[in-house]
Amino acid sequence: MGKQEQSEPLNQQPAEQQHDEDVGDKGLEKSMTLFNGVSIIVGCIIGSGIFISPTGIQAQAGSVGLSLIVWVLSGIFAAIGAYCYAELGTLIRKSGGDYAYIMEAFGPFLAFLRLWIESIVVRPCTATIVALTFAIYMLKPFYPDCDPPPLSTELIAALLLVLLTAVNCISVKWANKVQDIFFVAKVAALILIIFTGLWNLVSGKPQARDSFENIFENTAKDFQTASLAFYSGLFAYQGWNYLNFIVEELQNPKRNLPLSIAISCSLCTIIYTLTNVALYTSISPDEMLASPAVAVLFAEKNYGWFAFCMPIFVACSTIGSANGVILTSSRLFYCGAREGQMPNVLTMVNKQTKTPIPAVILTGLLSLIYLLLSNNIYSLINYIQVSYWIAIGGAILALFYFRKSMSDAPRAVKAPIIFPIFFIGCVLLVLVPVLGNPKDTAIGILIMLSGVPVYILFIAWKGKPKFIDSLTDSVTVFTQKLFMVVDANKED
Repeated sequence: MGKQEQSEPLNQQPAEQQHDEDVGDKGLEKSMTLFNGVSIIVGCIIGSGIFISPTGIQAQAGSVGLSLIVWVLSGIFAAIGAYCYAELGTLIRKSGGDYAYIMEAFGPFLAFLRLWIESIVVRPCTATIVALTFAIYMLKPFYPDCDPPPLSTELIAALLLVLLTAVNCISVKWANKVQDIFFVAKVAALILIIFTGLWNLVSGKPQARDSFENIFENTAKDFQTASLAFYSGLFAYQGWNYLNFIVEELQNPKRNLPLSIAISCSLCTIIYTLTNVALYTSISPDEMLASPAVAVLFAEKNYGWFAFCMPIFVACSTIGSANGVILTSSRLFYCGAREGQMPNVLTMVNKQTKTPIPAVILTGLLSLIYLLLSNNIYSLINYIQVSYWIAIGGAILALFYFRKSMSDAPRAVKAPIIFPIFFIGCVLLVLVPVLGNPKDTAIGILIMLSGVPVYILFIAWKGKPKFIDSLTDSVTVFTQKLFMVVDANKED
């Protein structure tokens, strides 16, 4: 893969010598403001999850009261994790998120396993699922009572993935504008639901308070079942750590990273909780269990002919989410290549657009490949959830490590010592699926370990035949000429 001599420690200079203007790579422009940071995190968190998870949480929690508690606790849990990541992100100001932190703390092998499962499977699959959700909701107004024509959903999803890949290749500023626009659109959609729900309560609409009369009726008695509701809630909050993957492009990261995280997590928790309260003013728990498209059902009950707006709002939400995944995922490839764990060509950027075009295109291509396997993607995502929380737990362990190894380094953010207990929560989120569904968990671990032979063959093996290096060099030169890219870590 990349040149091994590039695999140097991520934090060679003392922290006090790492000025913001020098931290980023020469080829990546610090173009992201505080508002961009907030829009990226909120844009990644608020996607299709808020429109899908209410049904899953209600099914596992059993009662309205426990469902709302799960939404609040999931937000608090995500905020604690994000605050720990803020300390990591301001201490080691390298893009790559938990991959960078695991690399620095535990070395290249464990870091590569994290890179492998996240960049090759998790992110591309996520972008594909979000694109499919966009296509389904866009077609729903045209086919309200029947399924759309064969392959129409996949075609629209593919067009969205190609379009967003092109935008992210052309300009970081364009990608940020897409994120900002649809960030506003998705928040506006949820605010519309919230105010409609409040109006239902204030105006005394019949049955608006019915769901809240016996709020804890039918609460799940089984701890394992109730914990699965919490797992579903955290799925809706995924994305809280994505800004750490592009911290080098964030202006004044010591200030803007923790602020972006604090604002985003608070905003999402409030919006999610109030949205669910609003949904219950029109939809009973039984109706919620029967309808996975709860936002559409809510619109049909409240907006009359204007109900067609909700599928459009959901589509806007998914566009922003897919764009955020592509924007941050390509940077993960970029960081892996810079450390010698992905082909060196993925470190290269176009000097005019300041974008890592090869990495962006690879992300888009992988998403399109998974689109061909769309019938199996949902099972695949279930398989790799366990590796997601193993990686998060590894990053929190790295925080403990840095508290000792870099105890004197100045920290713009320092999480209270109780916050890293977040690690225990990560362990539980790994153990619960092991007990509840050992088969899927075993498959997920096997997928993660599939990176081991790749690491041995392409990274650890020093005496590879010369023709492999020659072939790699030829592909690199061809890609440079095709996309007009150069190594971002070199002056010329």
